[in-house]
Amino acid sequence: MIHFYHVTKRFDQYSTALHDITFHVEKGEFVFLTGASGAGKSTMLKLILRQMQPTEGQVVVNGRNLKAMKRSHLPPFRREIGMVFQDFKLIERMTVFENLSFILTVLGLPPREHKKRAYAALRAVSLHHKMNAYPLQLSGGEQQRVAIARALINDPLVIVADEPTGNLDPDLTQEIIQIFNEANLRGSTVLIATHDRELIERSGRRVITLDHGRITDEKAPVPQRAPRAETLFGIGG
Repeated sequence: MIHFYHVTKRFDQYSTALHDITFHVEKGEFVFLTGASGAGKSTMLKLILRQMQPTEGQVVVNGRNLKAMKRSHLPPFRREIGMVFQDFKLIERMTVFENLSFILTVLGLPPREHKKRAYAALRAVSLHHKMNAYPLQLSGGEQQRVAIARALINDPLVIVADEPTGNLDPDLTQEIIQIFNEANLRGSTVLIATHDRELIERSGRRVITLDHGRITDEKAPVPQRAPRAETLFGIGG
């Protein structure tokens, strides 16, 4: 599903973010990406979204070679990916509902579906009572949960998240990770970048560790008993 082949990313002759990175995330996997600030995690996520291109090597996502992808093919490609950004990227002039409805419009869903799906997505992150609030009326943690609801609202093929639990307390962190777990059980491939070592250790998932732009460690997942998959937002199965 996500394949990096000998990827190097240089910004200039003095700054190399990634050095000869090769790794694979298979369809249906749930993987954590970790490393100190500046290790290259955010650069890797931007390459997956094709917000930037590698200096050397190839990035292939869902069978598409991103280096060869035409600009006109980018919007439909990105609609298959649910992205949770570290800075949320909510539209401040829109209410919470309108932020989610806007994404559904882009995805081509009819307006009659918007309220039902937005309410279900917000209920999953315990924010259904904030549908009519504006982003600046929410705490940082609440804005983060809205961003997560927006990313998951259409059961995307791939979910990529940059520090999605960074502003959340331990209890809410577990609730959010459970939402990602359920999305994964429904078939989404999940890649989460995080500094939270305790979260990673509890998860039992595969872990890729970056250090100064190089993969220094890969840990296989601990075998787990899979719970029954259920549709989170009533739009899958």
